Amino acid sequence: MSTLAVATIKSASSAAPVFQNTSGTEIGQLAKVWCCFSGTGTVAIQDSFNTSSITDQGTGEYKINYSSNFSNSNYCIQGGVIGTSNADSVVASAKNGGTPSADRLVGATQFECRYAPSNSLIDCDRVSIVVFGQN
Repeated sequence: MSTLAVATIKSASSAAPVFQNTSGTEIGQLAKVWCCFSGTGTVAIQDSFNTSSITDQGTGEYKINYSSNFSNSNYCIQGGVIGTSNADSVVASAKNGGTPSADRLVGATQFECRYAPSNSLIDCDRVSIVVFGQN
């Protein structure tokens, strides 16, 4: 097994670097967006990548605005929460009440945090979101 130790990996084109196996099949890609923010009181980004801002859209509802747009809205979003009294029962996901075309935009994602037993929206102390797709 070989180890590659470098300070920077740079694509030969404007596209993101591609991870391939020995057969040339793509086996993975990097996260295009990630954001960790406080979701109670005044929402504030604690750390992020490719995130220009976050908007509090009401109890348990948020919108992450991207610094660089995706090429389409067919991307994958995954979220998690910590620091809430019922954190083990809270789910962060694309906005439940809307249509996918309204929730996943090329320049932003709307999502929500819900307390699973009652399906009610809830603000969370810390929310983490990661997004994979083409941009």
